[in-house]
Amino acid sequence: MSGKEKIENLDAVSVLTSTADPSVSNPSKWQEFKDSFKRADLDESAFSPGMTEAERAIAATANSPMQKSLKPRHILLITLGGNIGTGLFVSSGTALRTGGPLGVLIGWIITGACCYTVVQAMAELTVRFPVAGSHTTFANRFIDRSFGFAVAWDYALLWLIVLPLELVAASMTIKFWTTSINPDIFVAIFYVFIVAVNFFGVKGYGEAEFVFSSIKIVTIMGFIILALVLICGGGPTHEYIGAQYWHDPGALASGFKGVCSVFVSAAMSYMGTEVCGLAAAESADPRKALPAAIKHVFWRILLFYIVVLLLVGMLVPFNSERLLGAGGGTSASPFVIAIQTHTISGLPSVMNAVIMLSLLSVGNSATFSCSRTICALAAQGMAPKIFAYVDRKGRPLYALLLSAVVGLFSFIAAYKDQDTVFAWLLSISGLSSIFLWSAIVLSHIRFRYAMKKQGRSLDELAYVSNTGVYGSYFGLLVNILIVICQFWVSLFPVGGAEPSPVIFFQGYLCVPLVLVLYLGHKIYKRNWAMYIRSEEMDLDTGRREMDLNLLKQEVAEERELLRQKPFWYRTYKFWC
Repeated sequence: MSGKEKIENLDAVSVLTSTADPSVSNPSKWQEFKDSFKRADLDESAFSPGMTEAERAIAATANSPMQKSLKPRHILLITLGGNIGTGLFVSSGTALRTGGPLGVLIGWIITGACCYTVVQAMAELTVRFPVAGSHTTFANRFIDRSFGFAVAWDYALLWLIVLPLELVAASMTIKFWTTSINPDIFVAIFYVFIVAVNFFGVKGYGEAEFVFSSIKIVTIMGFIILALVLICGGGPTHEYIGAQYWHDPGALASGFKGVCSVFVSAAMSYMGTEVCGLAAAESADPRKALPAAIKHVFWRILLFYIVVLLLVGMLVPFNSERLLGAGGGTSASPFVIAIQTHTISGLPSVMNAVIMLSLLSVGNSATFSCSRTICALAAQGMAPKIFAYVDRKGRPLYALLLSAVVGLFSFIAAYKDQDTVFAWLLSISGLSSIFLWSAIVLSHIRFRYAMKKQGRSLDELAYVSNTGVYGSYFGLLVNILIVICQFWVSLFPVGGAEPSPVIFFQGYLCVPLVLVLYLGHKIYKRNWAMYIRSEEMDLDTGRREMDLNLLKQEVAEERELLRQKPFWYRTYKFWC
């Protein structure tokens, strides 16, 4: 037999062997599972040797191997019900006690208007640049790298701290039913659940939030109906309540200072509304999914916050001893109090259970947001490179592990001074959402200015903010005023208490932290420029639609089609 024939026979045997042994061509499920943790392949063609550090950062986030598996229904429910948790269901009790029902309304309406302008600006930028890290990268791209570094790290620290905070709060809700069980047992159960969900990848997060948000939306709508019935005298006692608590004890608890103290509570309750931008960056078609979802933010703010808190203020007097800040404890919320006060059996337990699920939902979102933010920071060279590791399932593996490790702080739930510990942890990033919102609207202002300077038309934008650049100016102004108000109430607390370093830094530590991060980055990188010049801004890298002329044509056709529709339909599409 010739050498050639031997080779051919060997090839035939190898083919037969591979066909007979499915493990060769079809690896086992266990092997697939192990391989899923290997590093995802990166598109090296997006990088060139002559790139500057800023250009490499933009290219890294634009070519992230994150999976694009979220569907429009996930984005819609995340936008409507995601991150509704402690801020609304629990901390609103403190705001009601210090600000009164009118103070709560003023604070939530003004902050809600600011939040709406922020998500509109974010939507315009995210649809244009659906990059990894989404809104946490815009300041680095359109304002200044040092400012972007400081804001993004402060935002990441916020979500690092929120996970253990929400787990502890969720375990504390169990005290509504029993106090005989160590809360750390429930912390362990909740912790394992949230970490497991996020290790299923972005689809696991999306499905969990879809269920959580659906439950929250149904519950809030049910509460609105119940509250209206109780206020009108349809409860078990048939007592007409109306607006009596607005007269006695009154509409304002502590005057103008009480109203100022409400703003940060309101901002923290709205915190996370912008997470839909992070999620949209991992969706198949953010150009379609995000604009359709972002329009519902108006209804989220109006119905789930302003209307609900108006009704809560009519059902619970601000001088109720059961409110937070008056010894009520974290197992009680104004929502539960509103139902219990009017002697409706069974429903307080249902409401408490929904609050517990809501806290788990926020913990789930915190793990998702933190891991994506830190991964984006690492991809831009602003965090250790190991955190830029993304596996074949699109999971930022080491960033997820970091979030999980910090989440172990939640096991101090049984510690007698856990409230003090978390007060200091939360002070590190108490104003983080305000800084991030400021960065988003300022990025939008700078982006529009660069578009104008570079002779670019708004016709090439697939989505244009409903509030425009003037809305972003309004949002920036409100954020600045909130920081000023927080300085005042931190230095001179509500109730006439003497100035205290402890109280001041627990309310304002975030500001010096951001300044230290900003100045530290400036000095370390020797970045003495105050801002990125508009002529130097990259307005194209990260777009998924590479044919700009085709995009303009499609956008023009969509807008012309909408103009031909009746007025009622155009109005509906504007708000919904």
